[in-house]
Amino acid sequence: MLQTEALERLMDLALEEDVGPGDWTTLWTVPRGTEGTATVVAKEALVVAGTDPATRVLHRVDPSLVVSVEVPDGTEVEQDASILTVQGSLRSILTAERTALNFLGRLSGIATLTRRFVEAVTGTGTQILDTRKTTPGWRFLEKAAVLAGGGRNHRVGLHDMVLVKDNHIVAAGGIQAAVERVRRANRDRVPVEVEVGTLEELEEAMTLGVQRILLDNMRLETIREAVDRAGARGKDRPLLEASGNMTLGRVRAVAETGVDFVSIGALTHSATAADLSLRVAGR
Repeated sequence: MLQTEALERLMDLALEEDVGPGDWTTLWTVPRGTEGTATVVAKEALVVAGTDPATRVLHRVDPSLVVSVEVPDGTEVEQDASILTVQGSLRSILTAERTALNFLGRLSGIATLTRRFVEAVTGTGTQILDTRKTTPGWRFLEKAAVLAGGGRNHRVGLHDMVLVKDNHIVAAGGIQAAVERVRRANRDRVPVEVEVGTLEELEEAMTLGVQRILLDNMRLETIREAVDRAGARGKDRPLLEASGNMTLGRVRAVAETGVDFVSIGALTHSATAADLSLRVAGR
């Protein structure tokens, strides 16, 4: 329910900034009552995401529009594939066009980039995670796009997981002090992860029984050593997440060290919007 309300506010804001007092071009060129069919087409190979918000935008402009989603989110399509079709008032369709495509293009871009990273680590057992480096107001949409691309979500926000980072450790007076403070306060057993930047910090975190550890900006050989040291603890080993400077060219090597997760901010902060076009029948 909350996500539906958030999406409605986001759609209203997007339409307000685009349409403003009126879509004069459409109103002055398209005769009232003109109806037709338009198709959203992929102009490149991509992984589809965002069909729901795109559909909702069209219905927000005109509830009478008939929208048919041709392929579900998570589908990889080739250039010129049809993503969705919409029938009804051409005035309404053209007014909603850019806002609907902005949602669909942005989210399909995230899904497409995520799929490339997931494919790069196939067979290693490592899972690709997103981060909180999202567009303000778009987080729930962008994280859904990561799922469509085959990745997994890290924490949604500051409220559903404790991630003790370097600044928290400094402010608390060390890893041990930070972890102990968390344990005293964590009555609801919110999942806890601790960030480390050195093997010495890793050892300290493991002696405290931390169940999940983030290896931040470590060199490849250091990550391998961290995995070996964690593995030596047997069934009590912590889950390890590698983060920092993750590129498509590097992620496979990182995954092959044996880490459980690789988190990648670029999935959401650097994905290029997918290239899509809306084509009115007869063009």
